[in-house]
Amino acid sequence: MPRRPPGTPRPSEITPERIFRTRRDLLLGTLAAGAARLAPAAGTPPPTLSYQRNARYGVADKPNTYEEITGYNNYYEFGTDKTDPAARAGAFRARPWSVAVAGEADVTGTFALEDLLRPHALQERIYRFRCVEAWSMVIPWVGIPLGEVLGRLRPTSRAKYVEFTTLLDPRQMPGQREPVLPWPYVEGLRIDEAMHPLSLLAVGVYGRELPNQNGAPLRLVVPWKYGFKCVKAIVRVRFTERQPANTWAVATPNEYGFYANVNPAVDHPRWSQASERRIGAGFFAARQPTLPFNGYAEEVAGLYRGMDLRRHF
Repeated sequence: MPRRPPGTPRPSEITPERIFRTRRDLLLGTLAAGAARLAPAAGTPPPTLSYQRNARYGVADKPNTYEEITGYNNYYEFGTDKTDPAARAGAFRARPWSVAVAGEADVTGTFALEDLLRPHALQERIYRFRCVEAWSMVIPWVGIPLGEVLGRLRPTSRAKYVEFTTLLDPRQMPGQREPVLPWPYVEGLRIDEAMHPLSLLAVGVYGRELPNQNGAPLRLVVPWKYGFKCVKAIVRVRFTERQPANTWAVATPNEYGFYANVNPAVDHPRWSQASERRIGAGFFAARQPTLPFNGYAEEVAGLYRGMDLRRHF
């Protein structure tokens, strides 16, 4: 008789997948409902923005509500629970704000946010947003194409990647007082990914300035990638020849890679990515299939032609 290795659970101790999913979905629905109730308590709604809707960027799916978008967040700088950012980010100071630009570019230095974004006009784009934890939303972002802003900085021929860094301020961001991640948060894109028309520097949502819990005053939105790629509260942009060491890949390299492309065929080590739960759909709504590149394959698949997307995950 083969012996069971020490510590191996008995078959009777393993939770069946259907029960695991039911528990997980119920928990997601409960948290989202609670978050929607918390969001209005975070303070006065942010100021409205002047923008134009870009009709080219829209989806058939109904957008999530403002309360769902602002009340259910992954933002570990304010805590690891989905409701922590809405509950704890109200006093965060997002103005005045400046961004340092460094590295392989002709235009470098420190710029006030308004100067960095000038003279580009704001536009609203409705994007699908997919979290690696298998939940999703549809969000009407307001922002400026990342490529337009980076183009004004004139990256040199040596610039192969763009690195983005979040503010480091444990006094304002209580989650940074805990060693949950190696702070500050760092993310990066290949230069061609950054210059792609879908990549967006977001400053608002639903026609209002970004709430603190959503990454005010400046965050990245790359809709064909998992949400952790969309770094928030950006204070530094650096052009580099070498691939940046992005935070989650440093912290848990077996779970999170550099590219973070939505790929339903590659599971997270602890759960399947083949389907997702739309926040706000209700406790018992059917899960929906996850789309390759989050539904943006026609626009972006060519960026990865010839790459092994299981190895470059």
